[in-house]
Amino acid sequence: MKILVATEKPFAKVAVDGIKQIVENAGYEMALLENYTDVNDLYKAAADADAMIVRSDKVTADVVANAPKLKIVVRAGAGYDNLDLPACTAKNIVAMNTPGQNSNAVAELAIGMMVFMARNQFNPGTGKELLGKNVGIHAYGNVGKLVAKIAKGFGMTIYAFDPFVKKEVMEAEGVVVCNTVEELYAKCHYVSLHIPANEQTKKSIGYDLLSKMPKGGTLINTARKEVINEEELVKLLEERVDLKYATDVAAGNQAELTEKFGTRVFATPKKMGAETAEANINAGLASANQIVNFFKTGDTTFQVNK
Repeated sequence: MKILVATEKPFAKVAVDGIKQIVENAGYEMALLENYTDVNDLYKAAADADAMIVRSDKVTADVVANAPKLKIVVRAGAGYDNLDLPACTAKNIVAMNTPGQNSNAVAELAIGMMVFMARNQFNPGTGKELLGKNVGIHAYGNVGKLVAKIAKGFGMTIYAFDPFVKKEVMEAEGVVVCNTVEELYAKCHYVSLHIPANEQTKKSIGYDLLSKMPKGGTLINTARKEVINEEELVKLLEERVDLKYATDVAAGNQAELTEKFGTRVFATPKKMGAETAEANINAGLASANQIVNFFKTGDTTFQVNK
């Protein structure tokens, strides 16, 4: 079995070494493609690969078509919108992600962005403290739970909305459960957004919902830009001069947002949520272990194209 690690932006060396050790200990071969700039290099490398590990690299229908032996592809990270799931399914390729491996890194960034925005992006002037404020967790998954845990240390009151998590579970962890998403936004000074981008959620965070936030409210987006209705966001920020928006992935209209609203908005230069050495290593090693388990035992625990 040949396992290809294809990363336009490479893993840390220690992660690559760890992946190689896991793969070779299992009796398989590892191939490495890093820093490539031409998709044809990916096509060529994937031609005889039985498995593939990627980061933000796009596994398109064309990639799949050029990988006739491919049986499994693992995205080293939680989000997997860079994988063409229908194309994988059509070729009986198992597609996986590595949920939880980047969660702490993303959660710490979310809290850091709250502090950054509360303190006027560290510009002169009177800021605010997080102590005593309400924070809403929109989607109480791996990252959301960690944001809640860290926020408690700041003395914040935690609210959450997630119809897929049992109310009793959230309450047992000291979270005030909101019955509707509208209730969450209406009660919280800060909302930390962790929903995936899919047909149900794209552009779902817009004017009507955000306008319910209390005076001085701040939306923190470490999820995906596609879930934000960016045109309605502009309209709302024009009307509500008290609101702020910070995002870990630049909006499609980020230049307009920055020009119009200055320090009321912030976007990281590129997606930074998983950009820690620890997350990098964790996700890479998890990817290798999942592939080995798939080949050895048929384990499809983290399959996303079921």
